[in-house]
Amino acid sequence: MTADSLERVTPDSLLTELFTEQARANPYPIFRALSEFGPISPLTENPAGVTQFVAVATGYDVVDTVLRDAGFYKKGIPNWQEHTLLSTFETSMMFTNPPTHGRLRNLFSRTFTPRRLSAIDPTIERLTDELLEKMAAKEAAGEQVDFVEDFASPLPAQVMAAFIGIPVEHLEWYQARVRVIDAFLDLDGKTAQALAEADQAAADLRGFYADQIASKRAKPQDDLLSALIKALDTGQYDMTDEELISNMVLLFNASFVTTIYLLGSGLPLLLSRPDVIAALPGNSELALDCVHEILRCESPVQFLTRAAPEDTELAGVPIPKDGVVLLLVGAANRDPARFTDPDLFDPYREKVTSLGFGAGAHYCLGAAVARAEGRIAIPRVFERFPKLALAGAPVGTGSLFLRGMNSVPVTLG
Repeated sequence: MTADSLERVTPDSLLTELFTEQARANPYPIFRALSEFGPISPLTENPAGVTQFVAVATGYDVVDTVLRDAGFYKKGIPNWQEHTLLSTFETSMMFTNPPTHGRLRNLFSRTFTPRRLSAIDPTIERLTDELLEKMAAKEAAGEQVDFVEDFASPLPAQVMAAFIGIPVEHLEWYQARVRVIDAFLDLDGKTAQALAEADQAAADLRGFYADQIASKRAKPQDDLLSALIKALDTGQYDMTDEELISNMVLLFNASFVTTIYLLGSGLPLLLSRPDVIAALPGNSELALDCVHEILRCESPVQFLTRAAPEDTELAGVPIPKDGVVLLLVGAANRDPARFTDPDLFDPYREKVTSLGFGAGAHYCLGAAVARAEGRIAIPRVFERFPKLALAGAPVGTGSLFLRGMNSVPVTLG
């Protein structure tokens, strides 16, 4: 970008441009343009849709620092008690601050044991192979195979259902409500109608989990929800059933949707590197590097927000007390100051790190499950279908917050 164009373009105008159809399809040129103003830029003109933010951060180091700083906090939502969805958010560990966050997370951290996490591997392997066989049968019947519809979406849904203990017959009903909530989370998705629909979806899910808790309390199963209930009933953890429900709603949403987008966005990236595909079978270490590099190149969660605990500065930019900073994770993960050729998908790069799972106290609790799904599923896809290829242009979600693919048509060869 030239000096002359910088005089005409501002961080405010660039953020406004993010809402265009073109930028929704590919926000990275906007992110690069923003980064030319520095790792963080003040906002002064209140661009449409982002009036609550005082600054926007694109630099990896700034975003990482803020996420790891326990002082920066998640700002509460006004009048949240009036809405089922917002009440669910505000009573979950994903949206709370210390000390409440630590109190809520403690139970989950003690229950997400290495044994429980490693025990999910055979389930991932079985479900992966079953879905790949269904894909083969679908193409053999002359039907179009869609990688998202036929694999990337059902795999994490079924894995999380098995892990948490959700009956598989409820999955379709459950997923429909997850998508309604996710639509509200987008930057410009917070309309009155979207909130009303999300409130109803949250109410449905809360009722579902209340029934599941009662059932598993009476007859425990070998699943995460039963383990959480058992631990909670010892009296050693300070959490109510209502708070447990809030956290279960958010846990499934976060783990299910982000893994869909990890796999769906990852396939076109992998297909751009035949050398990587050829090396994947039997190479779980390379597969895990691919997971991290996909998260870096196409972060499912594109932004986060934090508020300053006091008047401070970030990379020389003044941030007032309680001022909210928009943290563009998708930009930070392509920061040229940290990554060589940041727009290049390269699982062999020396430091395949990203902020795709966040950082600090709010680091994604379901990250280990998502990593396991990618590590196991990605090599098996290409072992089963080494000639897999795109059959048409992938179709993105169009969301500014949760970036991913709605459709990736493929041929299996």
